[in-house]
Amino acid sequence: MRTPPRILIVDDNATNVKILQARLGSEGYEVVSAADGEEGLSAARQFLPDLILLDLMMPKLGGIEVCRRLRADPDFPFTPIIMVTAMADLKDVIAGLEAGGDEYLTKPVDHAALAARVRSMLRIKRLHDQVEALAAQMKEWNASLEQRVATQVAELERIGRLRRFFSPQLAELIVSGGTEDPLQSHRREITVVFLDLRGFTAFAEIAEPEEVMGVLRQYHAATGELILAHEGTLEHFTGDGMMIFFNDPVPVADAAERAVRMSIAIRERVGSIAEAWRRRGYSLGLGIGIAQGFATIGAIGFEGRWDYGAIGTVTNLAARLCGEAAGDQILISRRVYAQLEPLLDVEPPQALSLKGFQRPVECFSVRGIKASPA
Repeated sequence: MRTPPRILIVDDNATNVKILQARLGSEGYEVVSAADGEEGLSAARQFLPDLILLDLMMPKLGGIEVCRRLRADPDFPFTPIIMVTAMADLKDVIAGLEAGGDEYLTKPVDHAALAARVRSMLRIKRLHDQVEALAAQMKEWNASLEQRVATQVAELERIGRLRRFFSPQLAELIVSGGTEDPLQSHRREITVVFLDLRGFTAFAEIAEPEEVMGVLRQYHAATGELILAHEGTLEHFTGDGMMIFFNDPVPVADAAERAVRMSIAIRERVGSIAEAWRRRGYSLGLGIGIAQGFATIGAIGFEGRWDYGAIGTVTNLAARLCGEAAGDQILISRRVYAQLEPLLDVEPPQALSLKGFQRPVECFSVRGIKASPA
């Protein structure tokens, strides 16, 4: 969306147009106008406004028909439309909304109501444009990626799938023949890490969408960089939740250590970001759960939409530990601690009753890595 936003006023009453121009101009908007419905259609296609204020009752072509034609035009970009009417008849308002209008105002137009509705509709327009821009960037990135891969390998489909599942270095290793095809179902011992932002649900319920998206972008950027740096496999992420595992598709000797070191680094990174969040009134903290065990791993889905997943008790255990972890806390299973006991500084063990587990599960809260002896 351009800055300042451009608003098109379509109204056959010159006095109304002047009033709206003055009010919107004082708010800093760029304003253009049209004197009837036919002019309004032409102006909409010529100026491509960010918002249209459309009078319902006009000669030649009424506002409802103008709205209907714009919405039916596949080449006309998404533009919020506020219907303006002097009639209090609910049927006309409903007809305007059914024709594709997004909001309505009654004449004489109240300045505060006008300003509020314009801001609301422009916020929707801005979010829509951001989604469209991200989709275009993703489409461009995918096209570029396929072109690069096509010069290296004949199997475009297989490489495209691998690059969706793995970090770039792992995908290159698989394509070069450094390991067997991991998309085939197989069983392996892995170390699983679950991440989850504490307080995110409550935050998302009261925050503006832009605020929520901003927090998620910071969170994903911080964690994504560290996941790639430690060569973890991101199984999935759903908003504030993530699952990462180690020792697949390429076996590593230090899967548990990588998982814990990555988790500590993520805790520190997100903790520094959370300070800024708290200054803005966002009460968010990161909980982490880590477990180790055998799982069945491979491609899950259907043709055209595949994910790389791990199934087993170990994933449930990591998820449950994550659910029990407080903000800025890392809970690890007994099996993980047994491998890393000389390395880790932990709090005394605790036994937790976890959903899906018949007996209490012993776990440890990680303070950090022990200092090396002098």
